[in-house]
Amino acid sequence: MLLLAIDTSGKQGSIALARAVELSVGDDDFRVIEIAPLAGGTFSAQLVPQIDDVLSSNGHTKNDIGAFAVASGPGSFTGLRIGLAAVKALAEVLEKPIAAVSLLEVCVFTSGAQGKVMAALDAGRSDVYVGQYEIPTVSGHAPREQILSRSEFLTQAKGWMLVTPDPVLSEAAGAAGLSVSTLPPITAAEVARLGWRKIRSGETVTPEQLEANYIRRSDAEMLENMGS
Repeated sequence: MLLLAIDTSGKQGSIALARAVELSVGDDDFRVIEIAPLAGGTFSAQLVPQIDDVLSSNGHTKNDIGAFAVASGPGSFTGLRIGLAAVKALAEVLEKPIAAVSLLEVCVFTSGAQGKVMAALDAGRSDVYVGQYEIPTVSGHAPREQILSRSEFLTQAKGWMLVTPDPVLSEAAGAAGLSVSTLPPITAAEVARLGWRKIRSGETVTPEQLEANYIRRSDAEMLENMGS
């Protein structure tokens, strides 16, 4: 199966084309064919031409795509909308499944960490996107994703294995005495790998079901911050 993965969640984005053997039970038969960068601020102009270029340079057309993986958040409102809109349109026309992938879950998956694992991404304005996971997954314990202030994040991270691709957050966590693993930058290749695992296990959505995972503060929290 040919898998197209897209990540337009941050300042820089990327596209990955991968091939997977549908009947495989592990990750050994999954291979990333090409990763193409997307310059920040130009996603709307670059995305569709880059998809065409990646496919054609590897001897494929859109009709060869068997499934899609897309970073559904958290991240830039505008960037996420562009990536999700492109995947929705292609998946609807081609009638192919979509794996919506949380970047926080990608961090945990990429790290290979076990136990109580916390993923962290910079949310801007001194805020942090945080995802708390139990690996292996424990029945009845759903992952929790939220946005915290930097101080809240450092407090809640105590007792967790922290994973992050952000060197500033990693340094702050290390200075606070936390256990932290610094990951390489997350790209569409990592989105593709986790997306393939979800596709293989049937965790897919239709274009109509695909939604962005912005991770916002509640109205009460925003009012409290405005008053402080």
